[in-house]
Amino acid sequence: MSDSEEHHFESKADAGASKTYPQQAGTIRKNGHIVIKNRPCKVVEVSTSKTGKHGHAKCHFVAIDIFNGKKLEDIVPSSHNCDVPHVNRTDYQLIDISEDGFVSLLTESGGTKDDLRLPTDEALLTQIKDGFNEGKDLIVTVMSAMGEEQICALKDIGPKN
Repeated sequence: MSDSEEHHFESKADAGASKTYPQQAGTIRKNGHIVIKNRPCKVVEVSTSKTGKHGHAKCHFVAIDIFNGKKLEDIVPSSHNCDVPHVNRTDYQLIDISEDGFVSLLTESGGTKDDLRLPTDEALLTQIKDGFNEGKDLIVTVMSAMGEEQICALKDIGPKN
């Protein structure tokens, strides 16, 4: 290979980063995150059973899916690894709500993000629509994990100037 050859690599958005990371089941606590049945969940209850005659202590997790609110349970030996999702929260300014239920958001870099739907949570949905119709400046918090994104919170930063 000569020095004059140039190499071009296609860059991927996440640089090949995994959607989850392993963590020992015994170290996962309440309010942490865990993957149950391929869904990212927030742990609401953890109970650990004692070791039996032949075996491991087991952790019983009760968790709620962070996107659809469904309750899921799992029992894992405490010495085994569980998948924990990378959960990110990002704030965006709301620019527009389209008639088909998608929102237009302003990113920190000044671009727009137009691929998110309005949340399915009724209370949050009415807060966003009412605030937008009143002409308020709204900041929405978008939670993303395992390739899914959803608006999970709303901040009012006052009326538009």
